[in-house]
Amino acid sequence: MYNILLVEDERWVRTAIRKTIEKTELPFRVIHESTNGMEAVDWLNDHEASLVLTDIRMPVMDGLALMEEIRRRNNDTAVIIISGHDDFSYARRAIQCGAFDYLLKPVEAANLSECLQKWMNHQDKELHAMPVDNPIDIKEISPIEQVTRHIDSMLIPELTLTEAAAMVHLNPSYFCKLFKQQTKMNFTDYLTKVRMKEATRLLEKTSLRISEIAERLGYADLAYFSNTFKKTMGSTPSEYRKTRE
Repeated sequence: MYNILLVEDERWVRTAIRKTIEKTELPFRVIHESTNGMEAVDWLNDHEASLVLTDIRMPVMDGLALMEEIRRRNNDTAVIIISGHDDFSYARRAIQCGAFDYLLKPVEAANLSECLQKWMNHQDKELHAMPVDNPIDIKEISPIEQVTRHIDSMLIPELTLTEAAAMVHLNPSYFCKLFKQQTKMNFTDYLTKVRMKEATRLLEKTSLRISEIAERLGYADLAYFSNTFKKTMGSTPSEYRKTRE
């Protein structure tokens, strides 16, 4: 059974699509429903889906931004876009950006069945194309690179220096010196850089309030978040968002 993450802001549309999936009688089930891309991203932090079936126009984070976020995390989950007739050029852009396929609203059982069957055939071809008995080339990476990769993969990096040092079995004091030597910045500044990168993405791709973004990134004090952002990016969060509108 293949699991589908269904992302659509209108509840009645989600219900209709879920019932249409059942009508196809194919081995698919809706494992979770989200009302926008941001909710879907949060869910994908701790869960997996075989497919993401998403509307293209939604509040907070739309389908294109969701697809970009999935790809940014090197997640190979396939994305099928659902669009209205007026959004055809938008849907075409989604295909160009890597969407597996797109469906027009209202989603008909025959069209959905054809799309899902095509995805299953694609999965079978990929499975049979995988090399067998090839040795895996494992490149050794440094302890610091192991830590930075781990931090970069976290949506909200919450890691103390002591925890990071323990990850790679190093003394915290030695780890601190080694980290600065190899990254040219101290551990705390690196965490801040990653958080501010996520902040810029949320400012550009979502309609979340700045206070909500600060809270998501672990900043209880909005003023402190704004000052940190300005120090790192050269402008306040509100100024940054205006320049990207």
